[in-house]
Amino acid sequence: MKTQNILPALALAGGSVAQTPAGFTPSVSAHLDVIFGTKVVNPPGTPLSKSDTARQPTIGTSKALNGTYVWMMIDLDASTNFANPKAGQQATYLHTVLRDFKSSGKTTDSGVYTLTTTATGPVSWFGTTARTVTDPGSIQGPAPPAENPPHPHRYTNLLWEQPANWAIPQAASTMLQSKRSGFNVTDFQKAAGLSDPVFANYFNVTG
Repeated sequence: MKTQNILPALALAGGSVAQTPAGFTPSVSAHLDVIFGTKVVNPPGTPLSKSDTARQPTIGTSKALNGTYVWMMIDLDASTNFANPKAGQQATYLHTVLRDFKSSGKTTDSGVYTLTTTATGPVSWFGTTARTVTDPGSIQGPAPPAENPPHPHRYTNLLWEQPANWAIPQAASTMLQSKRSGFNVTDFQKAAGLSDPVFANYFNVTG
């Protein structure tokens, strides 16, 4: 009898599991599909390699969405000193922000309704080939440097509803361009006039 009571409770809990890392704010419970070629980020926290994530992923949801969306990817485990991570402090690093995502009307083989955009900004995606150790600002793709001891970086993906006729306020634009190391998602969200993100997911890449 006790087992029968526990199983439904576990099922209900599984339906609301956070798709963002533990302790991250804002917490998001709705799953954003993130797919790198044949690599699917499921469950959240799936480990991937730098080569797996060198190209911009396909994103989508389990049902078709109306409206327009903003996608962001951040590294929660970057260092303020890219060349010598041990000499720096742990800090969130902003990788990519793309606007104007809409449902493509197409699904993947697994039934994911994909979202697409023709936008390349406000913070464009570059693969690992753009990486230089002297210019961490050139790194948008997941490419954590070698670390001793090695540890996984949690690359967190967030999807916001984009307001109609959205123009990025100057304060938010300044944050995107000049505060990428130590980036504060909550501050950006407020400055940009966005509500809490509606979908999320994250994966791990080790340097």
